[in-house]
Amino acid sequence: MQEGKAFIFSAPSGSGKTTIVKHLLKYNSDLSFSISACTRSKRPSEVNGRDYYFMSPAEFRARIEEKAFIEWEEVYEGKYYGTLKSEIERIWQQGKHVVFDVDVLGGINLKKYFGSRALAVFVRVPSVEKLKERLASRNTESEESLEQRIAKAEEELQYEQYFDVTLVNDHLKDTLEQAQHFYEEFVQKGELTSSK
Repeated sequence: MQEGKAFIFSAPSGSGKTTIVKHLLKYNSDLSFSISACTRSKRPSEVNGRDYYFMSPAEFRARIEEKAFIEWEEVYEGKYYGTLKSEIERIWQQGKHVVFDVDVLGGINLKKYFGSRALAVFVRVPSVEKLKERLASRNTESEESLEQRIAKAEEELQYEQYFDVTLVNDHLKDTLEQAQHFYEEFVQKGELTSSK
């Protein structure tokens, strides 16, 4: 069995990382998505074990005590998100590589854990102005929450240096091709010859 690798995609909100991850999953049958654990309420369309592993806060805290997580975060008071070690083992036992769609700090923690087995990709748009345009065009944000997201994005951009490679998502078609190239090269060689 080949040794499984990990692909970590992190980005400020609205940069397009979820679109990139979905594209890679669609075109690479040897890649599997890491399902996160969380304590938020399940939405009607969501399925436990497909969208998230839904847990109560008490259950989540018990798993923390057991050291069952690679990384976890209390995003808001009582609202936990994390990556279970058992989830990664499940994927690697299937002979597949794992891909993560996580926030910036989660990405840094995953890279620390996996070391050279992981490629950590920081996705960003060309400018904060462009990011603001994208978030505003979704029409899902109030002016206040838009300002909060932009402030958080500006803070998260400071962490770009901790990632192996940066993917600037300006033209989606080019970005998807670049992401696929990164994936293929890292699977084959375990490193990138054309990074940052």
